[in-house]
Amino acid sequence: MNEERMRILKMIEAGTISAEDGAKLLEALGSAEETAAPRPTGASPRWLRVRVVDPGGRNKVHVNVPLKLLDVAKRFIPSGMLNFNGQAIDFDEILALIREGAEGKLVEVEGEDGEHVEIFVE
Repeated sequence: MNEERMRILKMIEAGTISAEDGAKLLEALGSAEETAAPRPTGASPRWLRVRVVDPGGRNKVHVNVPLKLLDVAKRFIPSGMLNFNGQAIDFDEILALIREGAEGKLVEVEGEDGEHVEIFVE
């Protein structure tokens, strides 16, 4: 987790994110350390996970965003749309599903080259 903390501090220093957003991210990292154990049955989901997997099954990108910070994360997606190999993924629609209580895999998009994106809530 120290790498993530340093990355957040460098983004604040560079002006990429505000000090307020940085504080929220640091706070979420603190709660991430507390939730490293599997989620107990009946507990609310805590993470939005995004994976880009290459044709060999290896993770190229693996991003975990605490659900508490989804509105902050949305600021980094100005159009509200994610683009994968020309296929649009509506981030606003994903947020709406999460707010309605959706869990598990929400999106799976396969690209022409065998890569695929998975977005799920745990």
